[in-house]
Amino acid sequence: MPEGHTVHRLARDLARDLGVNAVTASSPQQRFAAGADLLDGQVATRCRAYGKHLFVDFEAGDTLHIHLGLIGKFRRTAPDAPRDTVRLRLAVDHIAWDLTGPMTCTVGGPDTFTDVTTTLGPDPLRRDGRLPDFSERVATRRVPIGAALLDQRVVAGIGNVYRAELLFLVGIHPSVPSLMLADAEVNDLWNVATDQLRRGVRLNRIVTVDPADVGASSVGRIGADDRLHVYKRAGEPCRRCGAPIERFVLAGRKTWFCPTCQPPP
Repeated sequence: MPEGHTVHRLARDLARDLGVNAVTASSPQQRFAAGADLLDGQVATRCRAYGKHLFVDFEAGDTLHIHLGLIGKFRRTAPDAPRDTVRLRLAVDHIAWDLTGPMTCTVGGPDTFTDVTTTLGPDPLRRDGRLPDFSERVATRRVPIGAALLDQRVVAGIGNVYRAELLFLVGIHPSVPSLMLADAEVNDLWNVATDQLRRGVRLNRIVTVDPADVGASSVGRIGADDRLHVYKRAGEPCRRCGAPIERFVLAGRKTWFCPTCQPPP
């Protein structure tokens, strides 16, 4: 499932491509024909993200709400690209954006954004994301912090990759009870999440290691196999201490950690 950095990058790229042009909206798959008809010929006035949710506002007051889910993709393509599996196509000039396999694709009114996001936790990538909101939610959860980070009501936009990587970067074992974290640890977790998600938006991929960790000259030159510290690296040596990375299941998902850099509770 795409994590928050991907959706924020989508919002930025969509806003740039759609610009102030009237959009040609269609549903080649025909499963979203009614929604496409509502949007066809309108100008998109704003594209924004909140956590894993994408919103596109249109001039008539309609809001397109998309959640990609596990298999959804929203990709830039050419207007004459194959169309059979496309739920929604938004096209302007010589650019089209094709949506396939989303968990959610709906058109609502002006209150859609508020209705969807009101139950979500703060998003570290948004200007209205606030550390106190995150701290309050963390402090009331009895579950392990590794489970709390996947709860979108605690913090919006973090998925399984960032969960493992952020906890490694701040030296917290995934099994530590959320409410047992010290204030300094919560602050560090929020600040690292903000920095790493911003880097993810900029690079359009998750890269949590520093160039010096893997002998690269810059972040952009880090190879695909060297971009992460612990995620999917069970049995491989920790890039910092050399201890074998371990794996276990938490909140129904596999997670990875270094037993030395992240001592168990």
